[in-house]
This record gives sequence, structure tokens and C-alpha cells, in this order.
Amino acid sequence: MERRRHEHEARLMAIYSGLRRMLFALEAETSHDFALAALAGASRSRIATALLAKCNRRRDLPRKVMGINFPNPVGLAAGLDKRARACNALHALGFGWVELGAVTPLPQPGNPKPRIFRLPEQHALINRMGFNSGGLASFVRNLARAAPGIIKGVNIGKNAATAMDDAHADYAACMEAVHMHADYISVNISSPNTQGLRDLQEEGALAPLLAALNRKRGELAEASGRRVPLVLKIAPDLGGGALDALAGVARKHRIDGIAATNTTLSRDGVGHALAGEVGGLSGAPLGARATETVARLSRNLQGEIPIIGVGGIDSAEDALEKFEAGAELVQIYTGFIYRGPRLIGEIIERLRARQARPAEKNVHSANPKARCA
Repeated sequence: MERRRHEHEARLMAIYSGLRRMLFALEAETSHDFALAALAGASRSRIATALLAKCNRRRDLPRKVMGINFPNPVGLAAGLDKRARACNALHALGFGWVELGAVTPLPQPGNPKPRIFRLPEQHALINRMGFNSGGLASFVRNLARAAPGIIKGVNIGKNAATAMDDAHADYAACMEAVHMHADYISVNISSPNTQGLRDLQEEGALAPLLAALNRKRGELAEASGRRVPLVLKIAPDLGGGALDALAGVARKHRIDGIAATNTTLSRDGVGHALAGEVGGLSGAPLGARATETVARLSRNLQGEIPIIGVGGIDSAEDALEKFEAGAELVQIYTGFIYRGPRLIGEIIERLRARQARPAEKNVHSANPKARCA
């Protein structure tokens, strides 16, 4: 049985390697759209999703965080499936959960193309997508078609045309629309590609935003009998003092989780002809910066708010660094683009092996409230 599983995995990896060569021969966004269309098609087929799942067995490593029972602690970060079209296929690839979006209340095209750039030597991407979104109506219809039992986070944003003073209304509208379908809602205040959005991370702007969202959440919980956790998606470019202040506001307003981090504006250590392109950098060069943010948050929060480690995870070792810094869950995106589903399995197998050796340092030792189901 074990030999057969490895044969299935090897076959899937061979297929992915061939697909990657083909996709990387295309322009970056064309490649992205083609891959998502294929995954969306697979999501509509029970046979296709079953075949994908068959190649990705033993992805179970349960963990309970924010009151949610995650099948394993490796999730897909937001940005890949912005319209919630490929949820079933992405889950079948082995992710413990998928974060969909960002979605904005009204459809918007995002920034002009080209807006995605590959840096293959660095296993990195630069994007300036700008919250391209089909809007809430189509997103919710797609979300409702996801197979039962899949853990779904929904990443929400504001429309570019919405004034910053009215941003809370866009976030509240998104929250209300996705509330009945989402296992948690991630408030994206950290994309570098929507003008002024990162200003919402400042204490003076963040506190009233979270107060408004908590009021809306309370209304929705009272009406539905269901309280949906709120997660903050933050930038890796905050200074230490600003990060400490943000943690204090999150604690005061009873935020359930912090996803650290989004993409970076920094180009430190990135020697590439495309490094000067405007947009957020993701992938391996972001890893150390994202891990430092996780570690500082962990020291500040002392387990009061769980942290999702995101950014620069290109190997199982990278994921372990996030856990050791204090993350309870991790998410991948750019590493998944370059490495494929194998990366999910490598991380889970490494964690499983680590848990089987209690004498070794526990990957959650940095966070006293981290726990496994």
C-alpha cells in the first residue's frame, strides 16, 4: 500500500513537472489563468477531484486553531483563487484548507497588465494585481458550490474607488455576504497594490475599522447563531514599534488570528533584472523577513492570538522555521507555484516525523498556547 502511494505521488509529480515547463513558457498571468481554469474544471468533476485526492493521501495531521478543526496545518494563501472557482481541486491536492479571494464588493479589473513577473532564479514573484475581482455576487455563488467539509477562509478587501474613510463599509459588506459560507474571514489591510490600503494598519485607523467589523460580526452572529473568526492579514514591512502597536489593537478588539505576512515592497538581496518592477514581492526572498515578523508577534502576543505564518516557504525547513518562530499554521502560494503539491507533503511528513520524536524540540515551543487536536 505504501509503495503504491509513493508510485501515485511520483506520477503526480512527473505530471506537474511537465505542466510547469509548459506553463512557464507562457506569460505569467496567462499561465495563471490557464492553470486556474483547469483547476476550476477539475473542481466540477467528482472523478477528477477523486483522482487528485488519491495521489495526495496521508495529508492528515489535525490541528485545532481559532476553534476550527484543520485536517492539517498547511493552507493555500489568498491570491491564487480570487473567484472561489477551484476550491474542490485545490483541497484535493492536499491543502488542509484554502483561503480564497481577495474579493471586493463590486467587480473591478485591477491594475493594467502586465502585472505578474516571475523571478525563477530566486523562486519569487512580483505582482501588482490590485485586487482584480469579480465582485461578491459571483464569488458567493462559486463559494456555495464547494464540497461540504472543506475548510475555507475568505480574504476580503475594499474597492479601489472607495474612499479610505469609507473602507469599513466595503469590508462589512464583504463580511455579511460571505459569512454563512466562510470558516474564517481574513481582513486584508496589507496589499501594496491598492493605494492607501496599508495606512489601515496604523493604530489610529485600525482601531475604528476593527470596532466597526466587530459590531457587524456581532449582528451576524446574533442572526445566525454562528460566530466566524476574524483574521488580520498584515504586511512584512512594518517597523517594530508599529507591529507592537498593531498587536495591541488586535488584542483589544479580540481578533482571532493574524496572518503574517503579505508581500513585501523591499528588494533586499534580490539581484534580478525584474527587481525594479512595481508591486509586492513574494517567494523565497521574503522568507526571513516574514519569519522575523512572526517571531516578534509571538513574543508580543504570548499565545493570546494564534499566528498564521505566510511568506517565503519553499521547503519543509522553511515551514519549520515559521512554526519555531511561533506560528500555529502556515500558508503557501509562491512556493506551491514553483514546487507543486510535493511541497505540501514534504511539510506534513516533516512535521509528522518531528512529532513522533518527542525528545526533539517541539515546533510549537515558541508559542505556549499552540496545540494539536
